[in-house]
Amino acid sequence: MIRFLLLLMPLFTFSNVLKVGKNEQFKTLKQAVAASKSGDSILVHSGHYREGNISITHPLSLIGVGRPILDGEMKYEIISMRANNIHISGFRIINSGEDEIKNIGAVRLYNSQYSTITNNIFENNYFGIYIQRGFRCLIANNRIITSRSKSQEGVGDGIHGWVSDELWIKNNHIEGHKDGIYLEKVINSYIYRNYSTKNLRYGLHFMNSNDDVYVNNVFDNNNAGVAVMYSNNVGMVGNSFINNWGDANYGLLLKDISFSKIKHNRFSNNTIAIFMDGATKIDFFKNKIENNGWAMKINSNCMENRVINNNFINNTFDVSTSGTMAMNDFKRNYWDKYEGYDLDKDKIGDIPFHPLSLYAVLVENNPSIMLLFRTFFVDLLDRTEKILPSLTPENFVDAEPLMKKVEI
Repeated sequence: MIRFLLLLMPLFTFSNVLKVGKNEQFKTLKQAVAASKSGDSILVHSGHYREGNISITHPLSLIGVGRPILDGEMKYEIISMRANNIHISGFRIINSGEDEIKNIGAVRLYNSQYSTITNNIFENNYFGIYIQRGFRCLIANNRIITSRSKSQEGVGDGIHGWVSDELWIKNNHIEGHKDGIYLEKVINSYIYRNYSTKNLRYGLHFMNSNDDVYVNNVFDNNNAGVAVMYSNNVGMVGNSFINNWGDANYGLLLKDISFSKIKHNRFSNNTIAIFMDGATKIDFFKNKIENNGWAMKINSNCMENRVINNNFINNTFDVSTSGTMAMNDFKRNYWDKYEGYDLDKDKIGDIPFHPLSLYAVLVENNPSIMLLFRTFFVDLLDRTEKILPSLTPENFVDAEPLMKKVEI
């Protein structure tokens, strides 16, 4: 046993703790960073630090004590992380500079691995956190808020990931940015329990990002909830897409996406809950879709998608499509508009349900017809279509509609 311990001892290195503050060994954070060695920790005591750009080029931990403020004075990228194993926690980071070409913001990771940014407050920055070629980095428990601009052009993203692998983005509150979270060419990553609200474009935005999962997030009152574009194999589980109202706004946009699963989510109070364009081979399973304008809008270039065991409740239109053919499978969903019966008591309706109404088809081609909504004429149209189908695709049907709501 003694021989084993002796062999292990050379593997352990003991880091120094450097202290920054009014009565500490260093007066500025830059002095402490310059004096530190790889693996050191720097304790930064409360105060207001205006030091321009702080560039970190070796493994280091920066720990705020009493929530010290790092102020970019509207001029600088505040912290640049240019090494692996850098850890930043406990700061209030404010007033970054702005550069639309360099995309600067509060904190940027450059080719960094195994680094963490946790338990910080970001306020009034252009970009909040920018991850460039990151690997196995953790972004967790941060509050990232700005009111810097009312237009998408005047502000960056709360968390921006580019060409990265295995990012963990957890438990962050993001508000007021262009996109709450933007991921481009980010793979094998996990987005968990974030609250993304009042962002000017999307709460979460995927571009060319494959093999990712986002779970138990809330996307509330953004210009649009989530956009998943030009990506494959994205898992979407247990999220809430709520209150995304506006002219043609949606809870979830699926654009040229394939081989993905969408289950156990809640879509509520959106103009369009789910909008699909070029989406193929996607499974929708046990989602609650309620109180939306349109539950699903499906363009004619979508095919081989399966919509199974979902609840469609109190939506103005359950389904709308731009095409004349149905190449997707609806099966065993609960539709509150279903008026069929169940004589054999197997909890499945004895007659099929056609979720695409004639009125929905007419509105799709001529939006001004919405003026007739909730009139006797519309009820007459729909009931006539059920008896004598004519304009709606005959195979756009749920052959086994459920009589009771699905337990989700």
